[in-house]
Amino acid sequence: MNIDRSVPVWPQVADELRRRLDAGRYAAGERFPGTVDIAAEFKVSQSTAQKAVVALRKEGLLYTVLGQGSFVAEK
Repeated sequence: MNIDRSVPVWPQVADELRRRLDAGRYAAGERFPGTVDIAAEFKVSQSTAQKAVVALRKEGLLYTVLGQGSFVAEK
């Protein structure tokens, strides 16, 4: 994925992660990659990755279990 750094980055990361969720790359109930892994993959800061994950959580695509991470929500 090519990131356009002239505009906010986290929405672009969220869009790509959303596409992957919509394509079924992650099954419902499956643990979602952590922000450290997402940041490394997209070459962004961990705070940028966190903003993308928070956006997906607000959309109901992910849920978080304290101490365990984020998981894919049922559709």
